Amino acid sequence: MAKTTSKTAVSDDNLMARALREGFYAALVALGLFILFVGLKTDQNILNELILVQRWGLLAVFVAIAAVGRFLTVAYIRPFLARQKVTDVVTGLLPDSVATRFFRMPALIVAAVIAVILMFAGETIGAAVPAALAPWVTMIRAFAIIYVLAFGFFYFRAYISAHFNMLALIALLIYPPLMVYLFGFQGSLKYVDNFGIQILIYVMLAWGLNIVVGLAGLLDLGYVAFYAVGAYSYALLSSYFGLSFWILLPMAGILAGFWGIILGFPVLRLKGDYLAIVTLAFGEIIRLVLINWTAVTKGTFGISGIAKASVFGIWSFDLAAPNNFAKVFELPMSSAYYKIFLFYLALALCMLTALVTVRLRRMPIGRAWEALREDEIACRSLGINTVTTKLTAFATGAMFGGFAGSFFAVRQGFVSPESFVFLESAIILAIVVLGGMGSLVGIAVAATVMIGGTELLREMTILKQVFGPEFTPELYRMLIFGLAMIVVMVWKPRGFVGSREPTAFLRERKSVSGSFTKEGHG
Repeated sequence: MAKTTSKTAVSDDNLMARALREGFYAALVALGLFILFVGLKTDQNILNELILVQRWGLLAVFVAIAAVGRFLTVAYIRPFLARQKVTDVVTGLLPDSVATRFFRMPALIVAAVIAVILMFAGETIGAAVPAALAPWVTMIRAFAIIYVLAFGFFYFRAYISAHFNMLALIALLIYPPLMVYLFGFQGSLKYVDNFGIQILIYVMLAWGLNIVVGLAGLLDLGYVAFYAVGAYSYALLSSYFGLSFWILLPMAGILAGFWGIILGFPVLRLKGDYLAIVTLAFGEIIRLVLINWTAVTKGTFGISGIAKASVFGIWSFDLAAPNNFAKVFELPMSSAYYKIFLFYLALALCMLTALVTVRLRRMPIGRAWEALREDEIACRSLGINTVTTKLTAFATGAMFGGFAGSFFAVRQGFVSPESFVFLESAIILAIVVLGGMGSLVGIAVAATVMIGGTELLREMTILKQVFGPEFTPELYRMLIFGLAMIVVMVWKPRGFVGSREPTAFLRERKSVSGSFTKEGHG
């Protein structure tokens, strides 16, 4: 017994020493990464001179967070998780014993009461508390609502998993009316537009890129070019020829698909890194053409005054039009009607994209894409024409990118080359990879988390209360966004969806664990 006790003490000492060592290394790495981004900042003084502002206190906070987080992970969190039975709760990382203690009925009642009080008496409480505490009230309200939703997910996760698509569709259908009920017509604009329409546009883009990358296995780093082609096709044809949205929407998709075929021909013999370089160059070529062809695209000034969409030409959303939607139905004038209409229109386009993708995957062309992804040589040996297979993948993915681009032009009313830089391609590809290549549900969840999360950081003014008034979430949101991506890829390397359902199956349909499939594929 004494020997066993001594061995345990020695192992604990070794674990603490290792945790301290790794915490120190994490602090050094954080210091090297953040010293130029956080510790130093350029600013202008009263003489309009460029000066260098030192922010060593904020840098010390970041370094301390990295060191303490690594120490706690190695010393306590990992050993604790190793002793627990891990089940699929939310992300598959929450131990069952912790979850059952955390989600108990008394705690649910307390959280529900707090959520209801803050939801219906939020304005009264906000007026009563000091201005400095108002962000904390907002944060408590958000955490209470999230807790209630997590409680419901934990106890009804089997039903939610079985009916996820139906529940998600119902939630999306009631989302705009719910936002209008909670925040009013004008207050709901931000939530319907930034957290609704924008996320749906990226879902459509990611599902289109999923055909090229996830199904056909062709690494495309210039997908934003088709996004730009769709947006500028709509803007130019609408401005110069006065065509309506319902004519230009399919035309933008067809033109983008045509450019997808043009890109496909030069890269028929390329694969891997070489294919990625060529597609990246194609995206930059399109962007530079938009900047320099000023006679048509107006260069960096962009195209403004793009016509709004109408309800099948019956009702318009232009304020001066006699058939204005609000005037016809005798409703109070508000721009929220147009945003709500665009939300449901984007949702319909996303459903169309998902339907076409699912149907194509079950057809011979979809099987050919998957065969091309797994092994091109074996694909040729089976008699599959790899030329048409690649071209159809590029054209189909580009078509959906064109649809999303035209919808982006309608939503913004303005397009410029700055909206179609390489970072957009990187974000769309990251959504596909994080969601799980080939998984429509996983990609939709990843788009919601990534795009909604970055937009949510704009609203988190409470961070200024923690890090000081000099902290601006807008400047650090991409840094936080990158760190969150690293964490997700470390914990869930095969994406949010860790199982795949094969296109072809014997006798019965089964989901295959991501451990039995090639990395990133299914």
